[in-house]
Amino acid sequence: MVAFPTDTFYGLGVDPFNAAAVDLLFAAKGRPANSPVPLLIAVPEDLLLVAASVPDGAAALAGAFWPGALTLVLDAVDRIPDVVSAGAGTVGVRVPDHLTPRDIARAVGGPITGTSANRSGERPLKTAGEVKAAFCDALGFIVDGVCGAHEAASTVVDFTVDPPLVRRHGAISLGALQCVYPDVASGAGG
Repeated sequence: MVAFPTDTFYGLGVDPFNAAAVDLLFAAKGRPANSPVPLLIAVPEDLLLVAASVPDGAAALAGAFWPGALTLVLDAVDRIPDVVSAGAGTVGVRVPDHLTPRDIARAVGGPITGTSANRSGERPLKTAGEVKAAFCDALGFIVDGVCGAHEAASTVVDFTVDPPLVRRHGAISLGALQCVYPDVASGAGG
């Protein structure tokens, strides 16, 4: 498991197709099994490595906001393990606006997990020192770097429902999303 800076907060990365690595991630975070794990990809063209299809609206938002703090929830390809999707058959994915996680994903030739580097229920962390203190020996490596200026997590838009819903309001406003794809609706507190 590696910790790395992103455009929002520090993230924790493992190979999402390695069950033992994903189990380590869940144990380290104290993450509930019913909580899906978001994935990070190097470039938008890698989306079909994890998503069964990309609706036009999702493609439009990705074109406007990637790389950036936008997570799209899409139907997952069959090879995404149930532990990653919490059994839902969906996947949350984004291309972060930070070179470090994109370079890691590029180096491994596919997606990496991108859950925030914090214990479940605690605040996300912004520095390598905070991550080291929180996870001690659970990490194989920490990339020391600077996170982006966003003070909010990525905005999550679910395209597995119609109309697409904002599941988490974050760094990208509903208004900005609707300027690109007017059908996006507010589905979570805000």
